[in-house]
Amino acid sequence: MMTGPRGLSRKPPRMPQMKSRILIVGAGPVGLVAACLLVDAGIPVTLVESAQDLPRDLRASTFHPPTLDMLERFGVVESMIAQGLICPTWQFRDRTDGVVATFELDRLKGETNHPYRLQCEQWRLGEMLNERLKGSDLAEIRFGTKATAVRQSADAVELDVTHPDGSAETLKGAFCVGADGIGSVVRKAMGAAFDGLTIPEIFLTLSTTYDFREAMPDIANIAYISDPTEWFVLIRTARVWRALFPVDPSLSDADVTSPERGERLLQGAAMRAVPYEVPHRTAYRVHERVASHYVSGRLLIAGDAAHVNNPLGGMGLNGGIHDAFNLSEKLIAVMRGEPVETLGRYERQRRKVALDVVQQTTLRNRAILNTREPAARQAYYDDLRRTVADPVAHKTYVMRTSMIQSLRDVAVID
Repeated sequence: MMTGPRGLSRKPPRMPQMKSRILIVGAGPVGLVAACLLVDAGIPVTLVESAQDLPRDLRASTFHPPTLDMLERFGVVESMIAQGLICPTWQFRDRTDGVVATFELDRLKGETNHPYRLQCEQWRLGEMLNERLKGSDLAEIRFGTKATAVRQSADAVELDVTHPDGSAETLKGAFCVGADGIGSVVRKAMGAAFDGLTIPEIFLTLSTTYDFREAMPDIANIAYISDPTEWFVLIRTARVWRALFPVDPSLSDADVTSPERGERLLQGAAMRAVPYEVPHRTAYRVHERVASHYVSGRLLIAGDAAHVNNPLGGMGLNGGIHDAFNLSEKLIAVMRGEPVETLGRYERQRRKVALDVVQQTTLRNRAILNTREPAARQAYYDDLRRTVADPVAHKTYVMRTSMIQSLRDVAVID
């Protein structure tokens, strides 16, 4: 008997031949999106997830316009909007002087059905997609199942897994998709390098019920606040504000997440006479890395298994979902008779986005926030102000930072 969400058990559906089955490792949004697309195409999937339940990772909550356009096919966007918060603008601000530039996403009207960013915790999408999969006899979801090794032959893959009781099993399928994060078992089996760098700071995220509009009435729902000493980011969701701060990596874990440190940082962002209420806090190290290849025969990777970056721009979750759509399209074609080499186009398209768009954008955002040299800071500010003031440049900028342009650019890559 397999374990379902919330500890419930459900009988595994009767499975078709293994040669037609796709194995997916990781039940985050990337793995779930891929599973839904494959099942919709009539292709059976087995999805394994080491956690006992759907992960409720609170790091990512920003959905960009083209991602919402893609997700419409699943019938979940209306519910996401109802549970989330529409953000029609976002800002760069100076910690002392206030607004530097406000970018308006309604300039994307005509380019997308959703000319805004949506703040909605990623786990909410995960739960909707999981419910969708539960209604299909083509989908088998195994929680509490840890992938330990994967190997391939000319026409099949084998995935070794360990169950919660310690027993082992080998699953068989036609292909294996690794959506299993930075420590990906599938990427390691491919022998792909994961070169890049680790950002020096630890990122501390604090959720607070305080409304920062009281202190900064002109703040947008998403604001990047630059400061040569201590920059930070404020993001409003439907229920709380989330504040992200860089923290000295030499500090102990207990010190980084201590209530005292959180209070000091939040008071620095907006002074209050009463302490902040902080219902959630988390600290994590951030990497900028891209796998040397995304495809190796019948092994494939997507999302954080293929590329990781800092969260300044909300591109990690969205890029992963875009991977899942691109990969699934090619995988469906291969399962329907196209040559396996078709999958190489997925790597050529999506790896280029990770290198040329996602990493460059997030690194530039960090540079704007973190630059200490006054002349360089002023140059960044002047460039942002010129961009906002020019209607053509303004639209071009939000087309790029909303990830619409990159999708169009790589669509022509063979």
